[in-house]
Amino acid sequence: MSRRHSFYARPLLAAVATVTVLTGTAAAAPADSSPGRYTATAAALDDTYYQDALGKTGAELKAALHTIISDQTKLSYSQVWDALKATDEDPANSSNVVLLYTGRSQSKNDNGGGSGQWNREHVWAKSHGDFGTSTGPGTDIHHLRPEDVQVNSTRGNKDFDNGGSELGDAPGNFTDGDSFEPRDEVKGDVARMILYMAVRYEGNDSFADLEPNDQVNNGSAPKMGKLSVLKEWSQEDPPDTFEKRRNDVIFEQFQHNRNPFIDHPEWVGAIW
Repeated sequence: MSRRHSFYARPLLAAVATVTVLTGTAAAAPADSSPGRYTATAAALDDTYYQDALGKTGAELKAALHTIISDQTKLSYSQVWDALKATDEDPANSSNVVLLYTGRSQSKNDNGGGSGQWNREHVWAKSHGDFGTSTGPGTDIHHLRPEDVQVNSTRGNKDFDNGGSELGDAPGNFTDGDSFEPRDEVKGDVARMILYMAVRYEGNDSFADLEPNDQVNNGSAPKMGKLSVLKEWSQEDPPDTFEKRRNDVIFEQFQHNRNPFIDHPEWVGAIW
């Protein structure tokens, strides 16, 4: 058990009054949005962006979502730096980004490879499928997040699971020899990023067929675990305002595709 005991097609952007379009410099996340904002947005998405997926389950749903989200703009690895400064902007300080595992707010410009800086964490470890930083899965910002250089190194290419020893430089995160457990506040985020990758990359675009499985120590195989734990995390930590806003910014400003498991968390169980 975890330690927590427990959008619309692009032309519709201008037509949906409930959707906040983010242009120019990255805007702060909405101060807690009214509950109706995402309800209305979800309805607009279902009428347009997701219309070919509605009513489907299992492999049929996965195939439909793959077709939908594969229509995207691809970034170079260098463009990822600036994209993350917008997608992961701290809603309380527009000069900063929020780091995924530590939760630390840090200057957008303090990025690089030095100790104490932040760099680009591949949540689906790039060695799992050997895609490196190639344009495609290696630059897909739906699973790339800013993270402390040292904590990123500690996570390495480990699969996700519960357990291990707490990280001194990232309290709330745990690791052992073959797995990494993120802090409770982003467990669902991690799960939904992994499952997005499994739907988006199906082996038909020169990259490996990425799939979750229920084990760790996956090495260079195009697999990521543990699926049973990721499903628990997605249920225990549903999408919050930060994650929803991030999905919107990626769609509106950068890749023009969405993570369907943020818009429809119930699709996790419908497929897996």
